Amino acid sequence: MPTATLGTADTRLLTPAEVAALFRVDVKTVTRWANTGRLTSIRTLGGHRRFDQTEVHGLMGATRIPRQARLS
Repeated sequence: MPTATLGTADTRLLTPAEVAALFRVDVKTVTRWANTGRLTSIRTLGGHRRFDQTEVHGLMGATRIPRQARLS
């Protein structure tokens, strides 16, 4: 589990595949979100994107549909 100092000393970093699985979207959608600034990403030394788990979970909370709205 990679960690980095983005906001805290122990920030968990997620791969694009992990973010895609959380949102149930394709990995390319996550890449587009990073390119447009919807999600902040960092690059590893190998050039791979990583996403701050706290930011991803915050975005998930902001995009949740209330349960009553889903049932109707």
